[in-house]
Amino acid sequence: MSNETQPPTPVTRRSFMGTAAATAAGISIVPRHVLGGTGFQAPSDTVNVAIVGYIHGIGTRNLDNIAPSDNIAALVDCDEGEAAKAALVRTGVIDRHPKAVRYTDYRVMLEKQKDIDAVVVATPDHTHAVIAMAAMQLGKHVYVQKPLTRTVSEARILTEAARKYKVVTQMGNQGHSEEGLRLMEEWFNAGALGAVREVHCWTNRPIWPQGMPLPPTAPTPAGLDWDLWLGPATSRPFNPTLHPFGWRAWQDFGAGAMGDMGCHVMDASFQVLKLTAPTSVVASVAYNFVPPAPGERGYGRRIPYDGNFPPASVIHLTFPARGNMPPVTMHWYDGGILPERPEDLEPGRRMPESGTIFVGEKGKMWCETYSESPRLIPETFMTSFQRPPKTLPRVPNGRNGHEKNWLDAIRSKGQAVSHFDYAGPFTESVLLGNIALRFAGTRLYWDSPSMKFTNMPEADEFVQHQYRPGWTL
Repeated sequence: MSNETQPPTPVTRRSFMGTAAATAAGISIVPRHVLGGTGFQAPSDTVNVAIVGYIHGIGTRNLDNIAPSDNIAALVDCDEGEAAKAALVRTGVIDRHPKAVRYTDYRVMLEKQKDIDAVVVATPDHTHAVIAMAAMQLGKHVYVQKPLTRTVSEARILTEAARKYKVVTQMGNQGHSEEGLRLMEEWFNAGALGAVREVHCWTNRPIWPQGMPLPPTAPTPAGLDWDLWLGPATSRPFNPTLHPFGWRAWQDFGAGAMGDMGCHVMDASFQVLKLTAPTSVVASVAYNFVPPAPGERGYGRRIPYDGNFPPASVIHLTFPARGNMPPVTMHWYDGGILPERPEDLEPGRRMPESGTIFVGEKGKMWCETYSESPRLIPETFMTSFQRPPKTLPRVPNGRNGHEKNWLDAIRSKGQAVSHFDYAGPFTESVLLGNIALRFAGTRLYWDSPSMKFTNMPEADEFVQHQYRPGWTL
């Protein structure tokens, strides 16, 4: 049942800021050891969570990982159409959370429901920043799906806002809670690879169409608030290619293959090698073609992207030296393109569909998408390697415990493993690759402190998000 019996009062950035000034920066929680000992979760330890966005999609996965320990207080989705309702019934969300208040507009939820402690943002990429900022300004802790934002400037703004409002944050790159990530870091710190100057990262995405014109529009389905779905993006008619899934392929809404999977696949290299902002980025892209029209001579024509991402790309990022570690070149591949097969990989051993290879002076190391299944290459290197002690803190249940890691940090007044001080700069680097796609073949030199390209001023416009009237940070 919806809680929206009256039209909502418009919620502006100014009203949010005013409310935030009168709201405590966090929730007051009595430590569990005072109330009930080990394993006891007192009522004051329970976090009231709102899930915003695709409740019938990725939001359901977040919900399932939160519900065992904490309270789902609100479910927010701008699509209340028949397909969305059917998905909620099929997944059992309605039956399992009958007390959760239903909303279509996150602004109404934030304005009306004062018991919300924390907000999960599981919407398309283009609305991550505005929803997360609105929640943080009210002192709500936030968990934001990857990529953290759609643009570089939004990632920088959210990182600074998390510090300002002193909230507990987490990006939804759940592999950052994996055991494999910690094993690789311990192996690297023990000197297994020596100096690493080269990393290869690849994904099997896109698994949705890219590199083609947007098909014709269609009537807006009943139950979908299309204007709210668009949020800060330019107004346009409804298109079934964009909602509920194809939006990732379009630069106004998603971040393509690299934005979708880079925050998973590139995570190991950023964490293990302590990468900072890249100094340059260059991309090459593949193109789709349409056949010639009847009576037209030639082979057809190349499809311009016109706001779409390419069907496949290769992106190269250069990172500076860090302390006693040398500069690193990272090579990214998507759309079915793979790095060259390592010569010392055993015959018959398949490379994963998505993963990372570290190339060190002493040997190589690889892992799969979420930093899982790490191995040294060749296998003889793995079997002969004397593993160091496990010294890094672990996250219980690995990537399935990523949401609970955030909730436990809220209870302990600590910080989660992929907090915005890590996730923000990481996301900035990932999204620079998408800007390079627009200038394929040209190396862009990046000045991170000023957030500008030193050799291509015309690329600077893509660092910022251009919001339509009524939507700002």
